[in-house]
Amino acid sequence: MPEGDTVWLAGRRLDQALGGRELTGSDFRVPSLATVDLAGRQVAEVVSRGKHLLTRISPDLTLHTHVRMDGTWHLYRPGRPWTGGPGHQIRVVLTNAEWTAVGYRLPVVELLPTAEEDRVVGHLGPDLLDPDWDSVTDVAECVRRLLDRPDRPIGAALIDQRVVAGIGTLYRAEALFLHGLWPWTPVARVDDLPGLVERARRLLDANRNGPSQVTTGDPRRGREHWVFGRAGRPCRRCGSPIRSGELGDPHLRPVVWCPRCQPEPTAD
Repeated sequence: MPEGDTVWLAGRRLDQALGGRELTGSDFRVPSLATVDLAGRQVAEVVSRGKHLLTRISPDLTLHTHVRMDGTWHLYRPGRPWTGGPGHQIRVVLTNAEWTAVGYRLPVVELLPTAEEDRVVGHLGPDLLDPDWDSVTDVAECVRRLLDRPDRPIGAALIDQRVVAGIGTLYRAEALFLHGLWPWTPVARVDDLPGLVERARRLLDANRNGPSQVTTGDPRRGREHWVFGRAGRPCRRCGSPIRSGELGDPHLRPVVWCPRCQPEPTAD
């Protein structure tokens, strides 16, 4: 699953290429939009909301896309070959005088009135990379949503986009390690939920301007993460083998942790 910083960066690059420019062409390769032509309309902006991308097209339309597991957007200058995958995987093409944006393997492609964006993103929790993030009110809202299900494992709650938007399996693993939390710890037993939310936000924020995702402070290959992608290898702190498992609520997702640095809570 892509992380929120990856989607944020994709939105920023799309906005730089498309925002404020008139479309010279569009090609929707999904049946419901096959006849739509946006040529002559101006792209107002492209923004991310959690892991959703909203391309706002003047005067009143929004193109909503979601990459989910392996969708991606690529940008090309006119005349350059498209290299994001075979042609049958292309779902959207947006063209202006300077750039062509090509969306590959996008499972969600829909046009809706801009005034109705809440229909597709209104269910999301606070976005950790929202430029208007408030460390008081937004953190409090995340905590409120977490505590709506106090018995839920914290590892499942953190990647529920309805609770807090932007965290995937990488930042979940790293935030829980840095906070010393066993992934199956019930939400109600987590000390300092506000601190955990802010820690996750800082990790995403630190990586949003580039393709690398470093949580250790060491960008060298193989040293970027504390536990993510390191199952079976020694913990960087204590040397214990990193463990892996699956955590589902309801969908199974891989989870990694250090059994010594993130111990299972003792019974009350």
